Amino acid sequence: MKAIVVTDRTAGTAAMKLVERPAPQAAINDVVVQVHASGFVPTELAWPSTWTDRLDRDRTPSIPGHELAGVVTALGYGTTGLSVGQRVFGLADWYRDGTLAEYVAIEARNLAPLPGDVDFTVGASLPISGLTAWQGLFQHGRLHAGQSVLAHGAAGAVGSMVTQLAREAGAYVIGTGRAADRQMVLDFGAKEFIDLDNDALEEVGEVDLVFDVIGGDIQKRSAGLLRAGGILVTVVGPAEARPSDGVAVDFVVEPDRAQLSEIVQRVRDGRLRTNIGNISILDDAVAALNPTERRKGNTIIRVRP
Repeated sequence: MKAIVVTDRTAGTAAMKLVERPAPQAAINDVVVQVHASGFVPTELAWPSTWTDRLDRDRTPSIPGHELAGVVTALGYGTTGLSVGQRVFGLADWYRDGTLAEYVAIEARNLAPLPGDVDFTVGASLPISGLTAWQGLFQHGRLHAGQSVLAHGAAGAVGSMVTQLAREAGAYVIGTGRAADRQMVLDFGAKEFIDLDNDALEEVGEVDLVFDVIGGDIQKRSAGLLRAGGILVTVVGPAEARPSDGVAVDFVVEPDRAQLSEIVQRVRDGRLRTNIGNISILDDAVAALNPTERRKGNTIIRVRP
């Protein structure tokens, strides 16, 4: 099968190669999925799991990409809940070969059914951004109606999901980004927009929840905006800032079939819009994943036409 592999940790996406690899086999509780579309997060090349297994042994050349949408082609021994020929989407294990390939072996529990009226490209854009937003807001942030949310990077793949899901939950959303992002952020449902290059972040006032995708100084300044009992949720590693009278939570997104189903249902009925920035095919993926200019939203690789 065709697959994108990485071998050089220091070279980043520039060292990606399109090669031929053996097709994967389904282990116990696995399925093999014929990948129709795959998502890719550039930061995954900085994750230890891209380069080593759980015992810290080198596993290169490894196949990156962890979001997928496709069709089940084989079931491993003991696998239940899915069937051959079923359309699925989901999130591949961090420590296993990923989804920038024609086929992937993946635990069945990491997948959810993809309704027939949802395109594979859309399905592949949902797992990381959708689950990250969902888990950050509702599991870790304990968000409820009437609260206020400061959503950083609100024009990005994760931030736009945070904005929409928080708005739907009845929260007042303040989105941040660059000046050019203003209208997009407001279109996604934010009530206010803060230009981090030119506006004073502190003018936001007190908020109940900060959803941080930036870290550094922005995270530290944002922690100071939390009202008593507020929660700072971050996805950029251990929190550097601790609210004086609140909680800081960092987390790594996890697959969840029920949450994926909730997310895709919202896409189907128009409550949630995906944020796809660029679509390419597998043969052109190396170039697409080495952009020469800033791109907003998810980059999706169509593996099958």
